[in-house]
Amino acid sequence: MDIIHIKRLEIFANHGVIPEENTLGQKFIISADLYKDLSVAGKTDDVSETVHYGKAAFLIKQISEKSVFKLIEKLAEEIADSLLKNFPIEKVKVTIEKPWAPVRLPLETVAVEIEREWHTAYLSIGSNMGDKEKYLNNAVNKLKETEGIKVTAVSTFIETEPWGNVEQDNFLNGCLEIKTLLSPEELLKRINIIENEEGRVRTIHWGPRTLDIDILLYDDIRMYSEKLKIPHPELSNRMFVLEPLCEIAPYVIHPVLQKSVLRLKEKLAEKEAQK
Repeated sequence: MDIIHIKRLEIFANHGVIPEENTLGQKFIISADLYKDLSVAGKTDDVSETVHYGKAAFLIKQISEKSVFKLIEKLAEEIADSLLKNFPIEKVKVTIEKPWAPVRLPLETVAVEIEREWHTAYLSIGSNMGDKEKYLNNAVNKLKETEGIKVTAVSTFIETEPWGNVEQDNFLNGCLEIKTLLSPEELLKRINIIENEEGRVRTIHWGPRTLDIDILLYDDIRMYSEKLKIPHPELSNRMFVLEPLCEIAPYVIHPVLQKSVLRLKEKLAEKEAQK
């Protein structure tokens, strides 16, 4: 990606652990690198295809002056989060220098540098109780309303037979593409809250449910913890997931199997045809 640099913006603010820092204030020097594809702006000369760096600089100043934080780490996080949410950028790097840090040593400055970005995740959603379509639509809308999540694609909802050995009604299934600032763990927590709000009860493994949301992929990470496994371990074995996922992301590569979603779907169809 291309980068717009905001370099060494000087701001007087009141951040620090020592009380005098909060009352007297001091100088901070803030830089931000805004990552965005600028090729369209370069070819068309259209200002709407770039980032208004003046407004971005003013936002940095506003955030720095309106609050008081003990840590410049917290200030950097607030700036990065606001820039990502308010401007059409994919990634940001924020550097905060504190040249007047009360260290009593001959140093030029202390600084914190962080990088934050929008992540791409794919979710499956399913329901086989009550008004199934309503539950799925509720899930989509609640994800859209979640701070730090943008729903960028929704598949067609398809009816499928239940998975497992429990007798139950057919499912309505679909997949979503989202952009998110949440970590995988934060995303899982939000998903569980939405499921609970829609009446999800976890009593029977693979049993009937009002709403089921699974994280299928999150960028290209591989994560295996007790609570969360990414990519989803059963992704390549479930046609009811691969079919709607293929509709919105056919060429996304499975980071472990190193095959596209389309190829995984084709392989599973070949396997099922041989049964």
